[in-house]
Amino acid sequence: MPYYLYILYSAKIDRYYVGSTSNLSDRLHRHNTGRSKYTKRGIPWEVVYTESFPDRPAAVRREREIKKKKSRVYVEGLLKR
Repeated sequence: MPYYLYILYSAKIDRYYVGSTSNLSDRLHRHNTGRSKYTKRGIPWEVVYTESFPDRPAAVRREREIKKKKSRVYVEGLLKR
């Protein structure tokens, strides 16, 4: 089963959110129905970027790599690829 790194964007709060999951549509639904505490105030969220990985550890490693940079410029650079 593939795993995904995803980046969401909320125009409402002008923020990005980075996460990983094996079911992207379900995860987006949970973000947009307020079931995720951190993203609740940014509803609606839209998927603006994804990367696919063969397993969960690889997806989580990439998620941490992006979050560790703490850089909006880096995230927006990924979107331009």
